[in-house]
Amino acid sequence: MIFLKEHLRKSNYEWEVKLNHSIQNNTPDRRIFNRFNGYQVLFIINCFGSSLGKWTFTDGHRIEELISTQLPQDAKSELSVFNWLRGIYLYYNN
Repeated sequence: MIFLKEHLRKSNYEWEVKLNHSIQNNTPDRRIFNRFNGYQVLFIINCFGSSLGKWTFTDGHRIEELISTQLPQDAKSELSVFNWLRGIYLYYNN
């Protein structure tokens, strides 16, 4: 499944493609993550969702909500966001 722009619940994202954006890359790395950039949020949702194996739109919405409401200020890279999601998602699903 691929989570698309139309599936996002928040509408206040920026849609500017920046040089450090992961649009061509398929794994999170040390590039700076901007929680307000819709492309980066979609990238993380899809990467994390794929790592779950079988996932749904509900999972994608849950990931989006976690990023927008609970992401720590010190999670500055794609990789740190991905790793934070892994820990927080396991916590909420147990």
